[in-house]
Amino acid sequence: MPDFGLGNALVLECPDDTALERRDERRVYVSLAGRYSLASSINARGEPRQFACRAVNVSTQGLALAAPVVGKVGVPVVADIEQLGRIKGAVIRVFARGFVMSIAASEEERRLLATRIEWVERNKHFEVPDHRAHARFIPRRPLTLLTRADGSVLACFVIDLSVSGAAVSADVVPQIGTVLAVGKVVGRVARYLPGGFAVEFIETQDRDTVESLVIRS
Repeated sequence: MPDFGLGNALVLECPDDTALERRDERRVYVSLAGRYSLASSINARGEPRQFACRAVNVSTQGLALAAPVVGKVGVPVVADIEQLGRIKGAVIRVFARGFVMSIAASEEERRLLATRIEWVERNKHFEVPDHRAHARFIPRRPLTLLTRADGSVLACFVIDLSVSGAAVSADVVPQIGTVLAVGKVVGRVARYLPGGFAVEFIETQDRDTVESLVIRS
């Protein structure tokens, strides 16, 4: 499994070049947090549900996302990606840990997106340190399993992680206080986040082993 020089960011199988590239169209490997909604996933109020995601590569024609919930090819997508802004399109390919979406935009919008992509490419290796007592970090492989008290298991996306908890996005929204396991680590749902929820671990974990305990196939 290749590492694209993203440090602790994200490693996953990369979509084929043809899914994103046209002639003279260069992809940029990134690791940008965001949220997305699929026209096929609607909440009880009839509104599109939001999920957390991470952009892993981008061009002015297409965007590859690591994501917990995947739509069928052709399903419309709206993604809000940090530093890139709102991107609209449709699912054009599904891969092991996410999907590739097309980008529907005018020529002027593509020129603006190209400028943003160029800025991200120049600055993506400069990271702001997290000085909190339990600093968060982004796991290299963000998808894992969520186990609920009734024994049911489903895939989830780990937005970020620390020794005391994890931010998670999944196709469920548990009640505050719900006990569950993220990978092998047991915790309680502490609060809701845009596109997901925070889990506070019952016991503080070791920084060197917490990722291997949380991330499971």
